[in-house]
Amino acid sequence: MALETSVIQNKLIENFGLKVSDFVQIHDIFTFEVTPESIVEVMQFLKDDATLRFNFLTDVCGVHYPDYEVNRQFAVVYHMHNWVDNVRIRIKCYLNAENPEIDTVSNLFLSANWQERETYDFYGIIFKGHPQLKRILNMDEMTSFPMRKEFPLEDGGRTDKDDRFFGRTTQNC
Repeated sequence: MALETSVIQNKLIENFGLKVSDFVQIHDIFTFEVTPESIVEVMQFLKDDATLRFNFLTDVCGVHYPDYEVNRQFAVVYHMHNWVDNVRIRIKCYLNAENPEIDTVSNLFLSANWQERETYDFYGIIFKGHPQLKRILNMDEMTSFPMRKEFPLEDGGRTDKDDRFFGRTTQNC
């Protein structure tokens, strides 16, 4: 019998109450939100529970939402996979923009080590307790985080481009 999303949701609510919320099915991936303070215990439960068996961490990544309220401007997104039932889930943890910190899950999943370092390198999200949190792809001397949406996408002062070639017009057609 396949693992139903209702079983996942009920087990999480039963064990964690308001620490888990916003359950939704997006395409084929069951998605929900976890409070940042609870991420380690929730992921430990998902991994160890005899029914759930989410024993593979597929991905850890960051997202920057500059237009959201300050308490939700950054998110850490985790993708987990239950190989036995071939079920995938997505977990989102929203973080404060002024202090984007969350506990590391590298103690639970060794693959999180590099994935958390990459997320730190590109978004500046601090993973508390990480064994070696330092830049992984960018130079150590960099003071910015390149995936943050803090800079304009285009140089407004450029005169060598014609907006018509980019699908933009300045006239009403």
